Amino acid sequence: MSPHPTHPLLSVDQACSGSTPNECDSDDSVENDVNVECMSNEASDAFSVASSTVVQEDSFSIPEWSVPINADVLSFDFKKLGSITQFGVILMDPPWQLASNAPSRGVTISYSTLSDDAIQSIPMHHLQTNGFLFIWVINAKYVKAFELMEKWGYTYCDDITWVKRTVNRRMAKGHGHYLQHAKETCLVAYKGNVSSPQGGIGSDVIYAERRGQSQKPSELYDLIEQLVPEGKYLEIFGRRNNLRDYWTTIGNEL
Repeated sequence: MSPHPTHPLLSVDQACSGSTPNECDSDDSVENDVNVECMSNEASDAFSVASSTVVQEDSFSIPEWSVPINADVLSFDFKKLGSITQFGVILMDPPWQLASNAPSRGVTISYSTLSDDAIQSIPMHHLQTNGFLFIWVINAKYVKAFELMEKWGYTYCDDITWVKRTVNRRMAKGHGHYLQHAKETCLVAYKGNVSSPQGGIGSDVIYAERRGQSQKPSELYDLIEQLVPEGKYLEIFGRRNNLRDYWTTIGNEL
């Protein structure tokens, strides 16, 4: 597979900047330099942003042209990243924190959550002047998600619904406060000047199999890449199972 035409050259070779030991250390991982050299006008702007904790190849395969950065999102140097390249697409799946006596409704959550203020503190203005934001939202955080988009300078334009199914192609129902949940929603917003394909691209409904906890469908990435072909893609709060060629992925679970 050849390098992405417009993907920036990123060198990831320092200690996990700003991350705590629990966020970066793993018994089954080794630290390596991850270098992605791509044919673009920005190839000379290589820089070092954080270390990437790469799992052993026998336990997980990293896509050749992905850029995984294992770092604490709240202390990561987004300003430095934004000074090198601006992204046409930013995707995030925030670990929303619920304020209730039984926030998970009997479901064990295997990851740490963040307050609304912590999520809002991410300096999005450093990363994108013109482009799209895709943000996964849970039912209890719809209003907050719209507030965040406005504070970050985005305008809501659409949403995508992921209807979950089982391996037998039946609707996969889960826990909910009032109703059993069988879907998740990804809000779409934009800022600055963006092009809108005539007639739209793809569908606003994804009918895909439910996988591991918080694992999102690969069909969303396909849809994004159709909307913004050969773009510069960034995922914040990313996980190993969503690493993808030509995407830069930042999170403390890589």
